[in-house]
Amino acid sequence: MQDTMKIFDNVKPRSFPRNTCQWHIQDPASQLLTWNKPPKSVLVIKKVRDASLLQPFKELCVFLTEQKNMIVYVEKKVLEDPAIVNDENFGPVKKKFCTFREDFDDISNQIDFIICLGGDGTLLYASSLFQDSVPPVMAFHLGSLGFLTPFSFDNFQTQVTQVIEGNAALVLRSRLKVKVHKEHKEKKTIVQNGVEENGLMVNQQEKEHGKLTKYQVLNEVVVDRGPSSYLSNVDVFLDGHLITTVQGDGVIVSTPTGSTAYAAAAGASMIHPNVPAIMITPICPHSLSFRPIVVPAGVELKIMLSPDARNTAWVSFDGRKRQEVCHGDSISITTSCYPVPSICFRDPVNDWFDSLAECLHWNVRKKQNHFTGDEEEEY
Repeated sequence: MQDTMKIFDNVKPRSFPRNTCQWHIQDPASQLLTWNKPPKSVLVIKKVRDASLLQPFKELCVFLTEQKNMIVYVEKKVLEDPAIVNDENFGPVKKKFCTFREDFDDISNQIDFIICLGGDGTLLYASSLFQDSVPPVMAFHLGSLGFLTPFSFDNFQTQVTQVIEGNAALVLRSRLKVKVHKEHKEKKTIVQNGVEENGLMVNQQEKEHGKLTKYQVLNEVVVDRGPSSYLSNVDVFLDGHLITTVQGDGVIVSTPTGSTAYAAAAGASMIHPNVPAIMITPICPHSLSFRPIVVPAGVELKIMLSPDARNTAWVSFDGRKRQEVCHGDSISITTSCYPVPSICFRDPVNDWFDSLAECLHWNVRKKQNHFTGDEEEEY
């Protein structure tokens, strides 16, 4: 991807030095994708065991391999679907695929661009496969919502060809770089001569240590109270300063892309993905004054359980990797230097408003009848 992709908006995913970030506010129409040389490899993401996607998946793969002579990467578990295994006609095409396994194989430097078949969750999953630079993503609407998937599959051959030939519009969807530092105690038993004395442990030591996990998040980080009946009680710090304590069902930290997801359901404003920002939205706060806020991209947020919290909390990342947050654990969140270049159907502005209208019915209402004459309207 590094040698074949160029994004003409002065923001290149691979051009940032380590630990630095640059943002440029420009006309969205200037974000264009061209290829220095024709792309050769494509990653096809399909929802596993979804029968409705089998035929589009097969048609797309045949088109890419036989007509476009591209190297197609497919997740191994997708090809283990019995409907694909038992399809003898698809066998010759399947043998040409390169396969990989999530969390085992690194394909980040082997993919020129990505094609997603499904709903918004498919794009979120594609984003999670790349912890650094993300190839351009072309998403077809074959799922239940389709806010992030602007392309229709009806004329996919023409649309894919246009992308391969270049000059496609892009929207750079910012991601969140998340670090979860967990403090916990691990009990270790030391046994003499391989046995326990009198059926009891000879020596028991408690070793306190920390575990650091990193994530790249496209939509949101959600901290909630989990199965507990108590309100969650978490402290939120911004650049080292305590800004609020959230008492309620939890808190959502989202990107502009995530502002139309869970955050919108929790009462937040919707922000165009070209706006460099991070949103903090409470979930059912036990306060009349706590409202969603928007902070600049690049600030560092830190979330911890309050010292007097009655229970633990739970955290998830784009709805995945859910885990418990205990006292002493911390979650650090800032803007990632590796956005997701999402290929537009038309352009970033029109695509976004079309999605608002079609998926969320934004600004859809019954219109008033116009006057038929000079008379006043009767009530």
